[in-house]
Amino acid sequence: MDLDEITARLARRFGPSSAAWCAAVPALAARAAAEWGLVLGEEFADTGASSVTLRCAWPDGTPAVLKLSPDAPFLAEQVAMLRRFAPSGRVPAVLAAHGDAIVLEEVLPGGEAVDPTPARWADLLAALHSVPPPENPTRLLRDRTAEAFTRVGRRLAEPAIAARLDARTWDLAIERCSALLATDSAPVLLHGDLHLGNVLDGGPRGLIAIDPKACVGDPCFDAFDYVLEGAGREGVETRCALVAEACGLDGDRLLAWARVGAPMAAIALIPDGAGGVEELLALSSPTPG
Repeated sequence: MDLDEITARLARRFGPSSAAWCAAVPALAARAAAEWGLVLGEEFADTGASSVTLRCAWPDGTPAVLKLSPDAPFLAEQVAMLRRFAPSGRVPAVLAAHGDAIVLEEVLPGGEAVDPTPARWADLLAALHSVPPPENPTRLLRDRTAEAFTRVGRRLAEPAIAARLDARTWDLAIERCSALLATDSAPVLLHGDLHLGNVLDGGPRGLIAIDPKACVGDPCFDAFDYVLEGAGREGVETRCALVAEACGLDGDRLLAWARVGAPMAAIALIPDGAGGVEELLALSSPTPG
């Protein structure tokens, strides 16, 4: 376990005050192992900016994942979201949870789903969206999108991004988003962050979603990140048509959401010069009519 790497990674999210918590990670893991009878394994190589995750085995031998975070409310919220989606069978089961530690089943065979077919994506969406939304939802898509625009929008000042993406294009995405939110007539319970990095290969179970940011809103929202993966490949509009048909979604509306998300996707790719940027930027720009 590389504590220096963990400290540097979590400091980017939580600031230097997280160093003391990071130094205690081995003790926290040992405490969780003792409390729940876990056999600890190696740390996962890519665990994001908010947590430390370790392979482990549940007392009966079930492969599991121990997740630790200095942000206990974040973990509690994630547990609540996973339990809400549990009836879908398309999220990891929560085996235990306490404070800054949770244990999840390990998704096997695991690994990110590599360019799944539209039919497999449709199957995942159908399962997730079959879960009824809460009667009085407190997390709406409007809040989720506002948070995303604020967070990602900070990167507009980076020189490499400012050279390719101007404020007018960003404002246009916000306008397009507002128009879609104002005409949302069939809201469902959304995963809320359903890009390929949050979808694992569950083998016979199908695709498994992780790290939900659950909210209630337009079902197209959970499909547009996958549609944007067509940039630089078969093309966003081609993939959009295939996904809309497979998922039973309004193709025009799905493409409109793709236009909203295109500048965010471009921002993620511009610094590395990754393929598809030109198509994403073109999709972001004003269009006739």
